[in-house]
Amino acid sequence: QVQLVESGGGLVQPGGSLRLSCAVSGISISQYGMGWYRQARGKQRELVALMSSGGSTNSADSVKGRFTISRDNAKNTLYLQMNSLKPEDTAVYYCNVFVARQYWGQGTQVTVSS
Repeated sequence: QVQLVESGGGLVQPGGSLRLSCAVSGISISQYGMGWYRQARGKQRELVALMSSGGSTNSADSVKGRFTISRDNAKNTLYLQMNSLKPEDTAVYYCNVFVARQYWGQGTQVTVSS
């Protein structure tokens, strides 16, 4: 059974930083591509960043240069380091993996506001 558990969200001022974590069980994340997505209120879920099984990364233009996806294979955990946060980054953030089907965590709320 694949399980994803996000943590690390919260309230932060514009320009601040947060690091999100996604603890994974049931698979070895080094063997799968994974991603971070977000969904703002009233909007569709959108891709934030991806990491392939080989470790290559890609991110949405809106977060390039500010957000970094990474993983710790020993801890079986995916991370999203978010710097220079903006109010428009406010959303619920989800991690995702495809193993025969899509798996999603429960999400963690990120609110950027002064």
